Amino acid sequence: MGRIFITGSSDGLGLRAAKQLVSRGHTVYLHARNAQRASDARNACPGAADVLLGDLTSIEETKALAASLSKLEPMDCIFHNAGLYLGPYRAQAEGYPAVFAVNVIAPYLLTCLAPLPRRLIYASSDSHWGGSTNLDDFGWRERHKAGHFRESSAYADTKLYNTMFGFAFARRFASNGVVAHSVDPGWVPTKMGGTGAPGNINESERLYVMLAEGSGEAEGKNACFWENGKTSPAQAKKDAYDEKAQDALLKKLEDITGVRVPE
Repeated sequence: MGRIFITGSSDGLGLRAAKQLVSRGHTVYLHARNAQRASDARNACPGAADVLLGDLTSIEETKALAASLSKLEPMDCIFHNAGLYLGPYRAQAEGYPAVFAVNVIAPYLLTCLAPLPRRLIYASSDSHWGGSTNLDDFGWRERHKAGHFRESSAYADTKLYNTMFGFAFARRFASNGVVAHSVDPGWVPTKMGGTGAPGNINESERLYVMLAEGSGEAEGKNACFWENGKTSPAQAKKDAYDEKAQDALLKKLEDITGVRVPE
């Protein structure tokens, strides 16, 4: 059985997957942004090994979360599920909007600072098709100053970056025996997706469990993009496969955070 950590698992799809993984005998660590959410998570998934705290809008709290992971036995899987969707700019980590802090900066930091697991999974979205690899105004800070912040487009950028993480880290950590994937769970009825979302949440849950375990269709595979409703790896946006763009993204995040990708 495996040891699995899932970010953003105090509710929604992260919590649903955690419950399934616990029921399958895995040792599961949940994540919540504050003590109240942690209490809710413990009540909702009493079989979890523990709930780790960390507000992912904060670089310092994200680093502290990585330190908490470092005190535990290494994970078999770290599932980067936490994410923000639409909303105002809300300047957070280093002045970047909350959606970039949670969706991009936090998973980068956790990947670089926590002990490497056997599997790294990054939650993407079909919105990644609308994202851009142009880093000239990473985080939309200049466009925000000019009054041109577009929340849906900013979100799409973050999801393209999450997709790129799957390919980039699979390549960077190949010699360490680490597998990395990205996954589009689909538009499903969660707090983020809304009650009217048409997707099959049971299929999303199945995908999450499969990738966390490295089982089923995911067994033996690496550097894949997975999509709700498909039983084999799917095709992501062409830009996500661009290794120069991937490296530029990682360098941008290194410059922002002062944290390098480990060798």
